[in-house]
Amino acid sequence: MRKPQQAQLQAIAKHAVAWFAKYRRDLPWRNTRDPYRIWISECMLQQTQVATVIPYYERFLIRFPDIQSLAAANLDEVYQLWAGLGYYRRARQLHAAACKVVESGQSPFPLDRDAIAQLPGIGRYTANAVASFAYDQRCGIVEANTQRLYARLLRCKTPLNASSSQKQLWDFADAIVLAWPLATGQLNQALMEIGSQVCKPKSPSCGQCPLQKHCLAYQHSETDTIPAALPKKQITELKEVGLLIHDSKGRWLLRRRLKSERWAGLWDFPRYDCTDIPNEGLALDRAADAFLNLYSKRPRIAQECVSVKHSVTRYRILLRCYLAQIDGKLTTSNKSALANPDKNNALEPSQEQLSQEQLDWYTTDELDQLALSSSARRVADWLKKHRP
Repeated sequence: MRKPQQAQLQAIAKHAVAWFAKYRRDLPWRNTRDPYRIWISECMLQQTQVATVIPYYERFLIRFPDIQSLAAANLDEVYQLWAGLGYYRRARQLHAAACKVVESGQSPFPLDRDAIAQLPGIGRYTANAVASFAYDQRCGIVEANTQRLYARLLRCKTPLNASSSQKQLWDFADAIVLAWPLATGQLNQALMEIGSQVCKPKSPSCGQCPLQKHCLAYQHSETDTIPAALPKKQITELKEVGLLIHDSKGRWLLRRRLKSERWAGLWDFPRYDCTDIPNEGLALDRAADAFLNLYSKRPRIAQECVSVKHSVTRYRILLRCYLAQIDGKLTTSNKSALANPDKNNALEPSQEQLSQEQLDWYTTDELDQLALSSSARRVADWLKKHRP
């Protein structure tokens, strides 16, 4: 792999920007230089398709048009607007970063890349992207689409997750923005767009690529083998029992997931891992015993009513839900307190809440207002439709 020279870097940039002017997609976050709105889009786009993000992005900005309104919100409302995008830690860090910006007097947004990088949940790519797109600061960008494009341009044969590959790709990303004398935001967006729309993972459209003559992988007929394939992800099958506990008023018992758990901070029906138990009766006994140990009440479990299959990172989960009841009263949390967390700790207003068990009763209609995990939302939708 030979290192591109200054003239070649400028030629690559020139061809990319010219192509982008003609073929760019009209995406909502491309019609603004507002760093807050660009930051929101970049957080939402992490590991999520553009088509999925657009309606979430638009709804989010209607409710939180600036960083002050986001910082002033309670975390539950942020979760609710984020529900369905997955990777909920992003929403928590987004809120924490907004609080930090307002608290430190940097609002409406930090003005340079290094200050942006100090915010919770912001890594090298996001800091560089916001600084480049909003302020045209000379920051290279390496993400899913550009790293594939750069790997082919450079004929980088080592796996993209290797540290040596990442160094080469970041070096190239920095070199090309330093070589280009015009706006770096437009250049970086052009390179991302080419990676997304032309230099695709499989069957890249090399005949339509404005950078074809600069691409070493194309010259050596290696676009099908570069980037190198990553090891296949191992999928673990999990089985869970969910308890749909209802009371005489037709309300359902939900718990807030702890910070040590998947989907921390979201509300969910009580559920228990029973992967290692092949027998249904024993699995229900485990779930009932686990509930008893936590809340000093043993639920009476009736029939199975709904099952949900869903995937999370390297897990494929089968959640089987059963109607259940408990006798007597159950100590629950205070709804009004949960809806208005303490604002004194601006960075993480719900950390204390996320460290202790929280339970409360909700009617079927109230479930619409809760920030639920995606699988819990599917169960709630079933309950609303069938109202058992």
